[in-house]
Amino acid sequence: MTLVDVSTISAGLFITGAIFILLIFSLLSFGILKMFQLQIRAGWYSFAGAVVSGVAFGLILNQWFV
Repeated sequence: MTLVDVSTISAGLFITGAIFILLIFSLLSFGILKMFQLQIRAGWYSFAGAVVSGVAFGLILNQWFV
């Protein structure tokens, strides 16, 4: 196992990644919770929000950081 140099990662990339990762996984977990509560429509909306957030994250990464 080797060390990874993370000093080249910009603060903007780190903050953007942290915000989107928190958003995507919170929407996924909220969707699973709503499915267990048998609120099917709200669960699917949360899953759709997670997918839209993932696509937006990919577009932002491609536009600003690549």
